[in-house]
Amino acid sequence: MSTYSNTYSTRRTPQSRSIPGSSQVPNSAGGFTWSLDDFARLDRFLVLGVDGPTYYASQEHLSRENAECVVRCARADGRRTVARIVEISENGRAPKNSPAIFSLALTAAVGGLKTRRLALEALPLVCRTGTHLFEFCEYHRGLRGWSRTLRHHVARWYDEKTPREVAFQAVKYQQRNGWAHRDLLRLAHPKAEDEVRKLIYRWIARGWSEADDAAYRESDARLIWAFERAKRSEKPADLARMILDEKLPREAVPTRHLTSPVVWEALLADMPMTAMIRNLATMTRVGLLVPGSAAERRVIDELGDGQRLRAARVHPIVLLSALRVYQQGHGARSTATWEPCQKVVDALDAAFYLAFQNVEPTGKAHLLALDVSGSMGIGSIAGVPGLTPRVASAALALVTMAVEPNCEAVAFASGDSPAGVNGGGHLAGITPLGLSPGQHLDDVLRAVDALP
Repeated sequence: MSTYSNTYSTRRTPQSRSIPGSSQVPNSAGGFTWSLDDFARLDRFLVLGVDGPTYYASQEHLSRENAECVVRCARADGRRTVARIVEISENGRAPKNSPAIFSLALTAAVGGLKTRRLALEALPLVCRTGTHLFEFCEYHRGLRGWSRTLRHHVARWYDEKTPREVAFQAVKYQQRNGWAHRDLLRLAHPKAEDEVRKLIYRWIARGWSEADDAAYRESDARLIWAFERAKRSEKPADLARMILDEKLPREAVPTRHLTSPVVWEALLADMPMTAMIRNLATMTRVGLLVPGSAAERRVIDELGDGQRLRAARVHPIVLLSALRVYQQGHGARSTATWEPCQKVVDALDAAFYLAFQNVEPTGKAHLLALDVSGSMGIGSIAGVPGLTPRVASAALALVTMAVEPNCEAVAFASGDSPAGVNGGGHLAGITPLGLSPGQHLDDVLRAVDALP
């Protein structure tokens, strides 16, 4: 009789079997779980992407599964699929835009005529910079190739921008992923209905001509003129003045000047939020960002501006990643080192929580159950070095508790009174974490790390 009850029980089921009468399916870890529907999986892919393997599944396997899910969504409801891609991309819900760009290219490639039209009409909404556009074209080339419809919408991407905006894109995002603006002009043939656009497109296609110096200097293509002058600049002080006067982006600065504090000080004056966060380590290493400096005060003020964080679509995970890298004083992929400013570390920490200020509470009761097993310390979330699933889940648990008034958190770990033994031979049970909204992330991580 015990053999029958061990084989089939409606009260206790090991993880290696499905619950009798349920719709559970096998997972990558050898256990059983409930499957997500395709549109829930689409959301998960758009937010997290696939930048590496998980503990149980390879990157190639995950990429293929997610691509097949996007295809099913595109064919089942193209309008809903495109709308979801645009919403998550525009609202800055993902640390990286690449999953949205890939999904849009895939939807445009495999969807029906109406779906393809919707996807390509959404191109400027998802591909907001030249880098995004190059990435989309590279994906689309591997999926379908060029067509008259794609040519029209890429040309429209340029046509709907002002000459000043096109010049900025051409200077800041010169080439990426094997593509350059010259390639897209040759393939898409955007209209050049005014003299300024003709100047800009001529520079993209053929390069600089001294004969046109005055035409560039006195028009909305002036940024290109300033860029060409910057390339010939020898003194950092002269280049710094040009950066301030002409609003040159960092990409327009010759590499030989990127070790100069005076050049970085000029760049910081008008630096976009995401670029500032990305370059904190560099500005510290070159000696601009030091305790008590004007640069330190400016960075702290910028990171404390919730409106700017929201307008720049800065994802909390991006801030958490910047905090962990900057705080450790060395890069994950290079030998560069720096002495972090403690006030900047504190400002990054505060900005992480500030980035969630627009989260509206649901008013529902939430129970957050965190996996604290050893596998959660392996790999990274969204390709962010050092951001393990354990760190990310603890961070988001803390944020949810700060937003939701009726929320408790527990961990899947054996407590003082274990409930039994699970299929893996370990004590089963849950343990209250005792988290509070006022705690810092480091406190939460210490509590999680202390669990078996």
